[in-house]
Amino acid sequence: MAKRIKAEKIYNNNSFSSSEMFQWLRSGLRKMSMRWKPIAQVRKDAQVSYKGDNKRRKYSYVCSICKQEYDAKSCAVHHLKEVGTLKSFEDLGEFAKNLFCEKDSLILCCHTCHSSLHSKNKEDES
Repeated sequence: MAKRIKAEKIYNNNSFSSSEMFQWLRSGLRKMSMRWKPIAQVRKDAQVSYKGDNKRRKYSYVCSICKQEYDAKSCAVHHLKEVGTLKSFEDLGEFAKNLFCEKDSLILCCHTCHSSLHSKNKEDES
């Protein structure tokens, strides 16, 4: 069995490797994007009154692609322009610009449609 080479820890007082550093940055930026107003507005624009039996549920959300109604947990906001990768400091500007885009570059879709959009994008890249 080949011996695994440990990555050099050069960031955060020598506690993060390069990979860990950019994973931490990416995660933090994605968490911040949840509070980005255009993302909240896309969710609000897709919101309709719920007409089912669940008395606790007030709203449903309409998928932009299949036009079906879903609960909030079954939907995701999709960036029409791919956000990209964050693997170096050179990627940071473009990643942030694409992540924090305006409402016209976002749609709300159900998880099924969202998955199909991403699998289609991966096929196009191949």
